[in-house]
Amino acid sequence: MYCKKVFIVLSLLLCCIFHAQTLHLYGGADQDQYLGCLNCDNFDKNSIWNKFSDYGNVYSSKSIWNTYGNYGSSYSTYSPWNAYASYPPAIVDQDGNFFGFLTLNPYKSERSELELAMILCKHHEEIKSDVGVWYERLFR
Repeated sequence: MYCKKVFIVLSLLLCCIFHAQTLHLYGGADQDQYLGCLNCDNFDKNSIWNKFSDYGNVYSSKSIWNTYGNYGSSYSTYSPWNAYASYPPAIVDQDGNFFGFLTLNPYKSERSELELAMILCKHHEEIKSDVGVWYERLFR
């Protein structure tokens, strides 16, 4: 019983710590192209969840949701949605700590194991169709 309580408290603390971290995406061969904030509010101008921002708009060249762009195409080597991508976006926190690559590529070393990254990879096609609804599901 005591171990169970300790586990619950530790889990809650870890959730609070994770939620306090702001995670960002950087793409390109050298991960020098900013692609937006992964877990920011959907009203944040840098959020991938803001459908009116450069990073959340399905028509923006900087968006992972743009099916025809370098960072959202299933054929681009820079896209997380290409199962063979060589240079998928990196997930980095505000302090520069690396959390792996956001990618469908199961062979990419250092593929992110974050729960949010796994959800995005699993549901990216559905998310593209309505970013706002998915933001509510994931963060509310």
